[in-house]
Amino acid sequence: MLKALSNLRPTEPSLIERLGHAIGALGSPGFAPCLDAFLSELVRFDLTCIFAYPSGRGPVLLHDGLRGVGNDQAMENYLKGTYLLDAVYIACSHGKAPGLYRLRDLAPDAFFVSDYYNSWEVHPCISMESGSLDEEICFIVKAADTQVAYSLMRSNGSGAFSDAELDQLRTVEPVVIELIGQQWREPSWKLEPRRSERDRAVLEDAFQSFGCDVLTARETDICRLLLRGHSTVSIAHTLGLAEGTVKNHCKHIYARLSISSRSELFRMFLNHIFAE
Repeated sequence: MLKALSNLRPTEPSLIERLGHAIGALGSPGFAPCLDAFLSELVRFDLTCIFAYPSGRGPVLLHDGLRGVGNDQAMENYLKGTYLLDAVYIACSHGKAPGLYRLRDLAPDAFFVSDYYNSWEVHPCISMESGSLDEEICFIVKAADTQVAYSLMRSNGSGAFSDAELDQLRTVEPVVIELIGQQWREPSWKLEPRRSERDRAVLEDAFQSFGCDVLTARETDICRLLLRGHSTVSIAHTLGLAEGTVKNHCKHIYARLSISSRSELFRMFLNHIFAE
């Protein structure tokens, strides 16, 4: 902790005071609100949340600073399975290095126009009234045996974070990473009930089993990328295919599944992961 704090040279007494509160709250349920208050001395944000993404389990909500935005069903849907489409989850599951990231640097190129990102029914951080977020930034931290993601968000109409604001947060990045690592150094999410073996298998194999009776292995790979917000150009680059080949595969996918749009593909996938 002392090594991490050596990089912090705050000038505002209130910043030091808020940091002291966060340190004093380590190990208690009041830690996350104190961490929010500390960072609010540096930059303005509207919403926060902290998720753990343990391997072989669904996510665990460690802190809800969403202030009533979103709805309970969207959060339930996220925890049950729509997290599979979330760019932050995907980054964490791929072992993204600890640090502070803009969501747009983690997400594929068509993520922000995807049905997942813009649906208040399945995205836990937006609402029907306020619409989508102006920006989300995220600290990714390795804590115990899992990845933890601490997101700071600005609501629709609040504006994006400036580069100068990101620089301000990066001055305390080692402190935030150290504090989160200390708070969740004991894997408390292991006390969470495990999913049944069937539910775990459904989620872990959701993309492989989706349309498996009619889709080829290559079409399944393309479906996964479509659902996670990749454009045909991005899919072509990711899979080493020509863009025209990807477009032909997409036509075949839609025909085989008897659908005509990504929105229908998205709804069909949701029905698949929530099937009894």
